[in-house]
Amino acid sequence: MFVNPVRHITFDALDPYRVAEFWSAVTGFTMHPDDVEGDDEVLLEPGRPGVPGLLFIRVPDAKSVKNRVHLDIQPPTGTRDETVERLIGLGAKLVDDRRDADGVMGWVVLADPEGNELCIERSAGERGLA
Repeated sequence: MFVNPVRHITFDALDPYRVAEFWSAVTGFTMHPDDVEGDDEVLLEPGRPGVPGLLFIRVPDAKSVKNRVHLDIQPPTGTRDETVERLIGLGAKLVDDRRDADGVMGWVVLADPEGNELCIERSAGERGLA
Protein backbone atom coordinates (compact mmCIF):
# COMPACT_ATOMS: atom_id res chain seq x y z
CA MET A 1 0.00 0.00 0.00
CA PHE A 2 1.35 3.40 -1.00
CA VAL A 3 1.53 6.03 1.73
CA ASN A 4 2.07 9.63 0.66
CA PRO A 5 5.13 10.83 2.64
CA VAL A 6 4.31 14.53 2.15
CA ARG A 7 2.65 15.77 5.34
CA HIS A 8 2.46 19.50 4.56
CA ILE A 9 3.23 21.91 1.77
CA THR A 10 4.67 24.92 3.58
CA PHE A 11 4.43 28.59 2.59
CA ASP A 12 6.45 31.40 4.14
CA ALA A 13 4.23 34.38 4.92
CA LEU A 14 4.30 37.79 6.55
CA ASP A 15 0.69 37.25 7.69
CA PRO A 16 0.04 33.49 7.86
CA TYR A 17 -3.62 33.81 8.83
CA ARG A 18 -4.49 36.14 5.94
CA VAL A 19 -2.71 33.97 3.37
CA ALA A 20 -4.30 30.82 4.84
CA GLU A 21 -7.76 32.40 4.47
CA PHE A 22 -7.05 32.97 0.77
CA TRP A 23 -5.81 29.41 0.23
CA SER A 24 -8.75 28.00 2.18
CA ALA A 25 -11.03 29.67 -0.37
CA VAL A 26 -8.91 28.26 -3.22
CA THR A 27 -8.78 24.67 -1.95
CA GLY A 28 -11.77 24.23 0.33
CA PHE A 29 -9.40 23.02 3.06
CA THR A 30 -10.42 24.05 6.58
CA MET A 31 -8.35 25.99 9.05
CA HIS A 32 -7.18 24.01 12.06
CA PRO A 33 -9.56 24.84 14.94
CA ASP A 34 -6.72 26.00 17.23
CA ASP A 35 -5.38 28.55 14.72
CA VAL A 36 -6.34 32.21 15.14
CA GLU A 37 -5.37 35.53 13.63
CA GLY A 38 -1.90 36.56 14.81
CA ASP A 39 -0.54 32.99 15.10
CA ASP A 40 2.93 32.34 13.72
CA GLU A 41 1.78 29.07 12.12
CA VAL A 42 -1.58 28.32 10.52
CA LEU A 43 -2.55 24.90 9.15
CA LEU A 44 -5.17 24.15 6.52
CA GLU A 45 -6.41 20.58 6.75
CA PRO A 46 -7.63 18.77 3.64
CA GLY A 47 -10.08 16.56 5.52
CA ARG A 48 -8.92 13.44 3.65
CA PRO A 49 -6.23 10.96 4.62
CA GLY A 50 -3.12 10.88 2.46
CA VAL A 51 -3.55 14.46 1.21
CA PRO A 52 -0.96 16.95 2.50
CA GLY A 53 -2.12 19.97 4.45
CA LEU A 54 -1.04 23.51 3.68
CA LEU A 55 1.05 25.11 6.41
CA PHE A 56 1.70 28.85 6.57
CA ILE A 57 4.62 30.02 8.72
CA ARG A 58 5.47 33.62 9.66
CA VAL A 59 8.79 34.89 8.30
CA PRO A 60 10.25 38.40 8.55
CA ASP A 61 10.92 38.91 4.84
CA ALA A 62 8.51 39.50 1.95
CA LYS A 63 8.73 37.30 -1.14
CA SER A 64 11.39 38.72 -3.47
CA VAL A 65 11.90 36.27 -6.36
CA LYS A 66 9.87 33.84 -8.47
CA ASN A 67 8.67 30.67 -6.75
CA ARG A 68 10.69 27.55 -7.50
CA VAL A 69 7.58 25.47 -6.65
CA HIS A 70 3.94 26.36 -7.17
CA LEU A 71 0.54 24.67 -7.09
CA ASP A 72 -1.49 23.96 -10.23
CA ILE A 73 -5.19 24.30 -9.46
CA GLN A 74 -7.78 22.38 -11.48
CA PRO A 75 -11.23 23.69 -10.50
CA PRO A 76 -13.46 20.86 -9.26
CA THR A 77 -16.55 22.70 -10.58
CA GLY A 78 -17.18 25.52 -12.99
CA THR A 79 -14.53 26.76 -15.37
CA ARG A 80 -10.97 27.99 -15.32
CA ASP A 81 -12.10 31.51 -16.21
CA GLU A 82 -14.75 31.59 -13.46
CA THR A 83 -12.13 30.45 -10.96
CA VAL A 84 -9.67 33.12 -12.11
CA GLU A 85 -12.30 35.83 -11.59
CA ARG A 86 -13.30 34.43 -8.18
CA LEU A 87 -9.69 34.35 -6.96
CA ILE A 88 -8.96 37.86 -8.23
CA GLY A 89 -12.02 38.93 -6.24
CA LEU A 90 -10.40 37.32 -3.17
CA GLY A 91 -7.20 39.32 -3.61
CA ALA A 92 -5.15 37.37 -6.17
CA LYS A 93 -3.18 39.32 -8.77
CA LEU A 94 -2.81 38.39 -12.44
CA VAL A 95 0.83 37.51 -13.20
CA ASP A 96 0.64 35.95 -16.67
CA ASP A 97 -2.18 34.93 -19.00
CA ARG A 98 -1.11 31.79 -20.88
CA ARG A 99 -4.52 31.09 -22.46
CA ASP A 100 -4.56 30.61 -26.23
CA ALA A 101 -6.18 33.34 -28.31
CA ASP A 102 -9.44 31.37 -28.49
CA GLY A 103 -9.35 30.75 -24.72
CA VAL A 104 -9.82 27.00 -25.11
CA MET A 105 -6.33 25.86 -24.06
CA GLY A 106 -3.77 27.21 -21.63
CA TRP A 107 -3.69 28.43 -18.05
CA VAL A 108 -3.55 31.61 -15.99
CA VAL A 109 -0.78 32.44 -13.52
CA LEU A 110 -1.99 34.30 -10.44
CA ALA A 111 -0.27 35.40 -7.24
CA ASP A 112 -1.83 35.09 -3.79
CA PRO A 113 -2.02 38.20 -1.55
CA GLU A 114 1.69 37.82 -0.65
CA GLY A 115 2.92 37.06 -4.16
CA ASN A 116 3.10 33.24 -4.18
CA GLU A 117 2.32 32.04 -7.70
CA LEU A 118 -0.35 29.49 -8.60
CA CYS A 119 -1.64 28.33 -11.97
CA ILE A 120 -5.31 27.91 -12.77
CA GLU A 121 -5.88 25.18 -15.34
CA ARG A 122 -9.01 24.17 -17.20
CA SER A 123 -11.47 22.17 -15.12
CA ALA A 124 -12.04 18.43 -15.64
CA GLY A 125 -15.38 19.32 -17.24
CA GLU A 126 -13.69 21.65 -19.70
CA ARG A 127 -11.21 18.89 -20.55
CA GLY A 128 -14.04 16.42 -21.13
CA LEU A 129 -12.90 14.31 -18.18
CA ALA A 130 -15.87 14.79 -15.89
